Amino acid sequence: MNGKDVLNKFGFDIKEEPVSIYPYSPVYRVKHEERDVIVKRTQEHAERLMEYTSMLKRNVVKVVTPVKLDEENPQRIGEYNFVVYPFIEGTTYTGSDREIFEAGQLLGKIHSLSPDSNTYGLPEYDVYDFNQDEVEESMAAITKHIREAQLTFDLESLRDVLQEAVIVQGELQQTDLPHIATTYDYKANNLIMTPEPYLIDPDNATWAPRIFDLALALLLFHNEHHDAPDRVFTTQEWKTFLSGYQTYVELTEAEKRHWERAKRHIFLDEVIWLMAEYPEDWQNPAQQKLFLSLNQMILPNADYRLE
Repeated sequence: MNGKDVLNKFGFDIKEEPVSIYPYSPVYRVKHEERDVIVKRTQEHAERLMEYTSMLKRNVVKVVTPVKLDEENPQRIGEYNFVVYPFIEGTTYTGSDREIFEAGQLLGKIHSLSPDSNTYGLPEYDVYDFNQDEVEESMAAITKHIREAQLTFDLESLRDVLQEAVIVQGELQQTDLPHIATTYDYKANNLIMTPEPYLIDPDNATWAPRIFDLALALLLFHNEHHDAPDRVFTTQEWKTFLSGYQTYVELTEAEKRHWERAKRHIFLDEVIWLMAEYPEDWQNPAQQKLFLSLNQMILPNADYRLE
């Protein structure tokens, strides 16, 4: 189904095919009454997600929830669910210490509000089935991209880290780590600073190990953001983010003990495909620098702890 049909289903009188404001999935900005709204794809069980985000909003978390329309919102259109959110005006993240601290605070508050069990029926994280052949396929693609971009990259150390992550993933799965309901895509381009952080994309909400979500924020917080630094957090910035996060959350000893394994597992799950599947990113100087800093950060001597 095309974008015009999606918008018409929500009652927007659109004559021409709209252009998505996001290159990787359909996201449309349109006018509703006196304000702009965002129409985007959301989860399979959209009603459960909306129950979760409504709970966050009731607890004074700044997060988008569906706009009230004459038509059902969210709704099933063709093969997918779509939702209409308000468009949030405000400044974007630039990487200041204040923004980093407040972003950490917001993630900590979101984590602290999770129920003890998956009462909202969110999708459960269950990706523990990587194999060595997949690592080698990804490494072959990354090697090709690096050569074409004429970069220097520590490929052997990266391969060692990923191979080890494959070996220990079963043990990590069996570890009794605290699980939480979380938005599971917490990064700078999903926040508006207004002036406090406002979460504008909660649609990947998942029931997952808490430190997996924290690792995802560490790894990809600056990904796909024009105004953010073209690198991961520095170690000092990471401490600042954690200090904000820990105003709401006290991590367990088990989480601290398994942090390095968790960080590398999420690298294997969420970062490697970015490096392998998008050769055009390796021709983008900003994304090149981000990938280089990610590789350095995941190595054993990198000082990104949960202390």
